[in-house]
Amino acid sequence: MTATQATPLKQKSPAALTSRPLRFAMVTTFYPPANFGGDGQYVRRLAHALVRHGHEVEVIHDADAYRLLSGGKDCEPLPEPEGLTVHSLRSGAPALSCLTTQQLGRPLVHGPRIRKILARGFDVIHFHNISLVGGPGILSFGEGIKLYTAHEHWLVCPMHILWRHNRELCTGRQCIRCALAHKRPPQLWRAGDFLSRQARHIDAFIALSRFSAEKHAEFGFAHPMIVLPSFLPDAPMDEPVRRPPESGRPYFLFAGRLEATKGLQEVIPAFDDKNPADLLIAGSGAYESQLRTLARGRPVQFLGHQTSKLLRALCAGAHALIASSVCYEVFPLVLLEAFQQGVPVIARRLGPYSEIVEASGGGFMFQNREELVAAIHTLTADKAKRDAMGEAARGAFTRLWSEKIAIEAYFNLIQSIAERRNLSAIREAFGHRNSAA
Repeated sequence: MTATQATPLKQKSPAALTSRPLRFAMVTTFYPPANFGGDGQYVRRLAHALVRHGHEVEVIHDADAYRLLSGGKDCEPLPEPEGLTVHSLRSGAPALSCLTTQQLGRPLVHGPRIRKILARGFDVIHFHNISLVGGPGILSFGEGIKLYTAHEHWLVCPMHILWRHNRELCTGRQCIRCALAHKRPPQLWRAGDFLSRQARHIDAFIALSRFSAEKHAEFGFAHPMIVLPSFLPDAPMDEPVRRPPESGRPYFLFAGRLEATKGLQEVIPAFDDKNPADLLIAGSGAYESQLRTLARGRPVQFLGHQTSKLLRALCAGAHALIASSVCYEVFPLVLLEAFQQGVPVIARRLGPYSEIVEASGGGFMFQNREELVAAIHTLTADKAKRDAMGEAARGAFTRLWSEKIAIEAYFNLIQSIAERRNLSAIREAFGHRNSAA
């Protein structure tokens, strides 16, 4: 295990939400740059926001899991702000560490170190994706208010995404057969009530969309889930430079991992010689070669992995972002990237997309190729419609998913738990809010 606190970043301090700093622990499998998806990005975004508000944060993440799943790669830590400490858990046997956690639901290799860190005393311990950093066994570690955010559907699905047999949406449990179809060993700990017993240590389970909360309940998760908004920090002060496609034509953007579950195989055929715009694809993944074959001769460009700054630039110049997943997402961060910049979306009518688009008025929904093509043509030809949807998206972002809104909701939850449990030290930290009210 190593603890890192790289070159501090300067951060602007907003108004304090408590009368004294609170101590937070974030426990997660992945944390940037040792990260694959949105869960680790969310943890880093939340940690930075808390530090900006004057609090102290320690992040525990499992570098073994990233090394194993990335084929042995390792990463230099990113610069972090003063007040944020990152504990990267490493062992000489990453495969053994991950396999025992995956099978037994307990951190046999890193457990003693995690216990020692959490024993330092935290006001809030916030668990995120714990699948390989400790499994359900870790939920009893440490004292304080305990939160759990469901970034995927791992609590009810060993494969995380309710994608049964690696070919279809899950409508009922066939977990052993499904795990084998995904080429993963079935998890022994799921056979009993271990998760249910460990879940009693959590004060609040958090979902990032109403759809996700309902899906957990549908698949038998007995604990209520509170929906808290995802968020992005304020946009960088420097306006991104727009980067048009090589052809100079208008374009639509897809950004994400190139996997079959992202549904691009159903989007690419909509871009042909009758289409008035190009499709730009930012990302990489195991399904890329098949998608490139499908895209031959079409107005489709593969851009590979993009930095955050370049992705913002690409998004800013797009007529719309296309969100086409054929599996159940929880809350795709890329939608907020588009909304923040006033870019509408075209999203599949599946999972949380309906509630997001309906709440924002910031785009179209599609269920088949005809609806997708119609939305592309409308947003290309009708600038007034495109601008109106973009402004609606930007307004909804400020109203529903800005950092101010999300952090206020987060602290309201912590305060309510402190009141319910009569945690005097934390209640007193919120005293000035009650007085001000």
